[in-house]
Amino acid sequence: MRMRTLAIQAVLLTSLVCTGYLAAADKPLTAQQEKMGSCNQQAKEKSLKGAERKTFMSDCLKADKAAVNSQHEKMRDCNKQAAGKKGAERKAFMKECLSGTKS
Repeated sequence: MRMRTLAIQAVLLTSLVCTGYLAAADKPLTAQQEKMGSCNQQAKEKSLKGAERKTFMSDCLKADKAAVNSQHEKMRDCNKQAAGKKGAERKAFMKECLSGTKS
């Protein structure tokens, strides 16, 4: 009797795990998950292992963050410089400042 109960519990547990896995497979990947997959693929193509792979993955996953942060800094600096400007004048200034055509 006890063996039969354990077998039933094992079957139920397995079916619950499989159901959860299938439900998760239907959801689209987040941007972070896609990025992780891309970095992982690159590391695999380069045959990286151990500490070298860990360093590569860390740098790869941080790459886009650095670009976003620099754009945020640029926006912040341009906003400070545009203080007091309004309307079309501000819009033109921001366009030039963010594109880097005017210092």
